[in-house]
Amino acid sequence: MSDALEKAEAAAREAAVDTAAVQIALAAVELAKAAQAQAQAAPPQHQCEHQHKARRPAGEWIGIACAVCVGGVGVAFASLALAILGGTAAIVVLVLRGMWIDYRKGR
Repeated sequence: MSDALEKAEAAAREAAVDTAAVQIALAAVELAKAAQAQAQAAPPQHQCEHQHKARRPAGEWIGIACAVCVGGVGVAFASLALAILGGTAAIVVLVLRGMWIDYRKGR
C-alpha cells in the first residue's frame, strides 16, 4: 500500500506541476492577446492631426538666398540713386535761389 500511495503522491505532484505550468502558459497567452488588442485600439500618442507641409529642398533655399541678395543690391542702388537725386535737387534749388536773389537786387 505504501508503494501505491507513493505512486499516487508522485502522480498528484506531477499533475499539480503540469496544471500550474498550463495555467501560467494560458495566462501569458491571454496577456499577449490583451496587449495586442490594446496596441491596435489606441492610436500612437505622438501623432498629430494636422497636415505637415513638405520641407523645401536645398536648391530652393539657395534660390531664395540669391533672390534676397539680388534684391538687396537693387535696394542699395535705388538708395544711391535717391541720394544723388536729392543732392542734385539741392544744388538746383540753391542755384535758383541765388539767381532769384540776384534778380531781385537788380544785378
